[in-house]
Amino acid sequence: MAKAGTARKANREVSRVPSLHLAKTKAPRTRTQAGPARADHLAQLSLKACLIARDAAFNLRDLLTHSSRMAFLTIKECEKELDMIEREIDERLPAAISRVGEARARQLLSSLKCITDLERIGDLTMSVAHRVQARTGKLPTADAKSLSEMSVTLHDMLELVHSGFVTLDLDSARQILYMDKEIDRKCHALFQKYLAHNHSQSDPASFDVLLMAQALERAGDHTTNLAEELYSLIEGRSLRHAPKKTPSN
Repeated sequence: MAKAGTARKANREVSRVPSLHLAKTKAPRTRTQAGPARADHLAQLSLKACLIARDAAFNLRDLLTHSSRMAFLTIKECEKELDMIEREIDERLPAAISRVGEARARQLLSSLKCITDLERIGDLTMSVAHRVQARTGKLPTADAKSLSEMSVTLHDMLELVHSGFVTLDLDSARQILYMDKEIDRKCHALFQKYLAHNHSQSDPASFDVLLMAQALERAGDHTTNLAEELYSLIEGRSLRHAPKKTPSN
């Protein structure tokens, strides 16, 4: 992990998705060639966005642990980058999808769904960062530890999302769905601590802790959406619309 007062901006050179490999040629692109090239570019943007969201989660841990100003500024920059990438994909996808076949169209739709969740993860991470910065005092040690652990899990989940989409690895999707349960467990524990025992009445600032925990829990939910999209891209069917089991006689 980074030392106090430092921020990490990862090398975001994205490995190409195998099925989106471009032929190495310097010949002028025809209209037919431009569609797949544009589709590749948008797919690479969504992978880059995943790395940016991962960096935001990494720096959130540093902010929660060391109150690093540099980490806060990096999270803010990550959020802006995610907004710009979402805007570019939104603007360029309609033209790109009209010029490709079904397989690439499916990948483009996947990129659109992913950037929506990744942009939201950036917003939620930023909301936590703002609350940390707005506090006049440090977070209680135990709470800072719990929130930091949630951010580390979120970082690891996003790492798996990126590697899963690059290698089309179904096991990555399964691991993400499992790890989200850990974020849910820590969030539930904080709510029990402050609400079940009425701690919030004696310490109004505890609402900040609960709102931060809730934001990280929701970021985890958006990451599971990414895992489900990875599953759908690999298997050709969605986990969200799985057929219901009929009761046995």
